[in-house]
Amino acid sequence: MKKLIVLLVLAAGVFSTNINAQGGDPAAREARMKEMKTQLVEKAKITEAEADKVLEINTSMREQMRGLRDLSEADRAKKMEEIQADMSKKFKAIPLTDDQVKAVNEYMAERRKQMQQQRPNN
Repeated sequence: MKKLIVLLVLAAGVFSTNINAQGGDPAAREARMKEMKTQLVEKAKITEAEADKVLEINTSMREQMRGLRDLSEADRAKKMEEIQADMSKKFKAIPLTDDQVKAVNEYMAERRKQMQQQRPNN
């Protein structure tokens, strides 16, 4: 019986760690996305439909960047430049103006900085 309880506690710990590693609660993640969308509309002077596309492109870019962790520093920098250039092309295809693209990039950089400051190991 004790072994069963220990295994259940261990499984619950692994499960909760896995959820946190994937961004936590889906409802909380959706709330963050809505907040980001609202802020993007305000700061970049874009429509809600454009903000949806920007967030979709950003999510895709983050997925691509996750795959770069195993590369050398030089290879990673080169690949990140390629991803950034591709992202800018996609922003232009929405279509966003140069000023809107600049505002979106500034907002995303600001969000990254905030997220890095919130990490417990920084």
